[in-house]
Amino acid sequence: MANKSKQPDGIITVIVLGASGDLAKKKTYPALFGLYRMGFLPERTHIIGYARSKLELEDFRERISAYIKAPIDAQKLAEFKRLCTYVSGPYDKVEGYQRLETAIAEVERDAKGSKNRVFYMALPPSVFVPVARGVKLTAYSRSGFNRLIVEKPFGHDLESSRELHRALAPLWKEEEVYRIDHYLGKEMVKNLLTIRFANVFFGAVWNRQCISNVQITFKEKIGTEGRGGYFDEFGIIRDVMQNHILQILSIVAMQRPVSLDAEDVRDEKVRVLRAIPPVKIEETLLGQYTRSEDNTKPGYLEDSTVPPGSNCPTYAAAVLWINNERWEGVPFILKCGKALSEQKTEIRIQFQDVPGNVFRGAPRNELVIRVQPNEAMYMKFVNKQPGLSMDTVISELDLTYKRRFSDLKIPDAYEALILDVLKGDHSNFVRNDELDAAWKIFTPLLHTIEKKKVAPIPYPYGSRGPDGVHEFVAKYGYKRTEEYVWSEGKE
Repeated sequence: MANKSKQPDGIITVIVLGASGDLAKKKTYPALFGLYRMGFLPERTHIIGYARSKLELEDFRERISAYIKAPIDAQKLAEFKRLCTYVSGPYDKVEGYQRLETAIAEVERDAKGSKNRVFYMALPPSVFVPVARGVKLTAYSRSGFNRLIVEKPFGHDLESSRELHRALAPLWKEEEVYRIDHYLGKEMVKNLLTIRFANVFFGAVWNRQCISNVQITFKEKIGTEGRGGYFDEFGIIRDVMQNHILQILSIVAMQRPVSLDAEDVRDEKVRVLRAIPPVKIEETLLGQYTRSEDNTKPGYLEDSTVPPGSNCPTYAAAVLWINNERWEGVPFILKCGKALSEQKTEIRIQFQDVPGNVFRGAPRNELVIRVQPNEAMYMKFVNKQPGLSMDTVISELDLTYKRRFSDLKIPDAYEALILDVLKGDHSNFVRNDELDAAWKIFTPLLHTIEKKKVAPIPYPYGSRGPDGVHEFVAKYGYKRTEEYVWSEGKE
């Protein structure tokens, strides 16, 4: 088990609210098992699931282990399942939370020291407030810490986000709330602070004098897969761009924090977000996928759960500008979409042309940080082609994780974030004023799209996106090198 000196005092009970749902069984419980298997779950930990579904305990235990990936240590899994119990009850009635409190008190009965509780809301946003109220009034520990993990979406726009905060604020202190965006737990996103602030050469060039443009791209190969009705309520901007991609942007663009203390880091993220004006509709490109060209994959509107004639975008590209001394005039191009040709998330930082370059036509340097899959970082640079000529060739300084760190396991994002909650580390969670600043950037755009019923450009399932994307990116200064092929795949 983990080093006892680093464990919280007393007992920890993790309460998974919505324990019978997809998020809990696919992400929350596998992450908790991963921490247990690696010895990072404190020894005196119990896990209680709570949901409306009436399930027998053994059925529940089988359900939560169905998505735990191989290789599996059978003994460890059996031990982990014995830590997990289940209580069924409604989300809007006090008697359910009373039963939950009884179950928590039972596992805490003989515990010495603090009785600490972590409430993980793996729930739809429609029940966030009643559940947060129910556990606070009935199951809140009076002799230890209480931490509430809230999953996105954190509202639908600026006003609904503020309404959610106003409802939660009288019940839970800001320091007790952990708004989870799982992208902040991904290895390469967490590595951004180290890349930027522990390497002197990056610090010297990380500014508008040296960088021409920044692209942050999120691509998914799958479509809505029968969940279009849920997706249609939000669209790709709310689902991905306003949270995952903007969080990455804030770390790429922030100033050096005073320290790595959670509040110092989040102060700088908020500061850079406040320097970004609202996105303009004229600097946005929207798309919606149609049936694949080989007719094997249905279009978005062919999903029976999607409202007929929906204008909901499944692809978006937008340009953000940061009005501060470091980034004035540098476009940050955000792109995200579903049903595309590949799955990947990456950050592409393209540097300026070399002033007075004697090697005419030499391409620009680029730093590419691959967040997923196949974590990597590589720098494209111009090199003399070996031989008797002075011909140039594009090469790269390549740090591919599966080659360099082949003996290490990269943790799952949820494992990393749940461990942060157990430690009480807020660094990789979204603060309320940070959320407010993020919604200010996108709310006017979202309202314009909905009010004007902006029609997205159709693109085939499995393509690279709607027509005009390359021209859109080029308009903001990005220069593509068509002949270059990275060892992990073509650009």
